[in-house]
Amino acid sequence: MALTREQIAKRVAMELQDGYYVNLGIGIPTLVANYVPKGIEVMLQSENGLLGMGPYPSAENVDADMINAGKETVTAATGAAIFNSAESFAMIRGGHVDLTVLGAFEVDQNGNIASWMIPNKLVKGMGGAMDLVAGAKNIICTMTHANKHGESKLLDKCNLPLTGVGCINKVITDLALLEIKDGAFHLLECAPGVTIDEIKAKTAGNLVISDKVKTMSFE
Repeated sequence: MALTREQIAKRVAMELQDGYYVNLGIGIPTLVANYVPKGIEVMLQSENGLLGMGPYPSAENVDADMINAGKETVTAATGAAIFNSAESFAMIRGGHVDLTVLGAFEVDQNGNIASWMIPNKLVKGMGGAMDLVAGAKNIICTMTHANKHGESKLLDKCNLPLTGVGCINKVITDLALLEIKDGAFHLLECAPGVTIDEIKAKTAGNLVISDKVKTMSFE
């Protein structure tokens, strides 16, 4: 059974490590803030100038001026800092972000990502993604394994305009967790109820099946 957006975010949160500085992209990645594991401390950074982003607010503590890069209302964790976007991008470009989590339209077997433009469709622009893919030490991509037409989004070569080249380390989809290395998607985990054959059928790029493929857990 395919994972929900929340389940994908929970699995991504398991990749967080104590002391990490983390940037969460728009879409599924923003949900990761709600599932930071107990017992570890991470600082979530937003391009618009917030370091120490907390989970989404409850209805009674919404502050319309406290937003993330996707203009969603958020909370500030204890010890958070607020600054201008120039300083925020200096952190990103200076290599001070340990992990970035991004959404994507396509990812290919060489770690290339297309996440910002579909030709002939209205788009808001690149945003901070170009800086994030160049400056982060580690990048995880979250996405559905196939598009609404059932076509694979894990390709041998991206068809859409690229955001970054050779930068994606792992992909967590609604079907699987895969590591990208040596020109291939290496299957490490299957979502509960999802078969390897289903993942094979929906992966257009080079797929390597690990000897120890596990069923995905969220704890």
